[in-house]
Amino acid sequence: MQLSEFDFPFDSSLIAVHPSLPRDRARLLVLQRFDRSLAHRRVDELPDLLQPGDLLVVNNTKVLAARVAGRKRPSGAEVEILFVKDLGDAIWEVLIKGTFRPGQIIEMGAEAVAVVVERGEGGTTVRIKSPIPFPEWLRQYGRMPLPPYMKRTPTDQDREWYQTLFAQHEGAIAAPTAGLHFTPELLARLQQRGIGLTTVTLHVGVGTFKPVTVAQIEDHRMGAEWMEVGAEAVRAIEQVRAAGGRIVAVGTTVVRALETAARRDGQIRPYRGETDIFMTPGFPFKVVDALLTNFHLPRTTLLMLVSALTGTECLRQAYAEAVRERYRFYSYGDAMLIL
Repeated sequence: MQLSEFDFPFDSSLIAVHPSLPRDRARLLVLQRFDRSLAHRRVDELPDLLQPGDLLVVNNTKVLAARVAGRKRPSGAEVEILFVKDLGDAIWEVLIKGTFRPGQIIEMGAEAVAVVVERGEGGTTVRIKSPIPFPEWLRQYGRMPLPPYMKRTPTDQDREWYQTLFAQHEGAIAAPTAGLHFTPELLARLQQRGIGLTTVTLHVGVGTFKPVTVAQIEDHRMGAEWMEVGAEAVRAIEQVRAAGGRIVAVGTTVVRALETAARRDGQIRPYRGETDIFMTPGFPFKVVDALLTNFHLPRTTLLMLVSALTGTECLRQAYAEAVRERYRFYSYGDAMLIL
């Protein structure tokens, strides 16, 4: 398929730079795939839109405060570092713009420095020197890695806003944003309705946001991200499927985790490791029946994944409706429920 097929007209004024408060008051565009009908609801109506016996699967990754301002030594030039992955032995994979050579020292304040180890097509690594274990240093001094399109500096409020209720296992550089819409009150109402909940982990990394630069999307290669579907989640999924309930993925990261753990015959097994699964129209879904997701950027693998579930023309019509009705887009924006 051509990359151009995943474009859509868009008004940049629809980009949300702050979340809806309370979180579950965000608008919800409900798409019925089989008749392509659309309905305008709110996230707090989710218990009425799902059925008793359905199972919500959420991502319990936790976002690391991974954005750090620094200065190159000795020039004093300002730089910004995004810490992507702890490789062990004080070595981190990072994203950083500019010209850097091995040995370059970057001062980060609070007695911490990063020394460039390698800079090349394979990425950038740095060695950290800090007065306390560096993950703890980041928790104290790092900022939340808000997406660049928000065009604002992260605040202390973003430490709460850009983290889901389910966040347990630290390791993501971006939030699994569909999960941001949930509140304790909404969870209680879902439970009362007889709708179950289980968790998986996928640490959102650069693979999710790697730009698609090829004309034919089949030529794109995803970056690997760490994930786990545990035995408890597998049991919950098996029980619900046996009883005729639906598996409702909360976010594209959950879709990728579940479909990675699925065998060709549709059975799901515990899985712990990396995934580079790339889901495009024609993908044979084996586990996921429905999806709650935010609105995604044009020409991205996230949009391609959702198109795989809905069909490209159906999703294009839904996005056109969302733009007409001025839904709020992207990480802090409104949501879609695809049934």
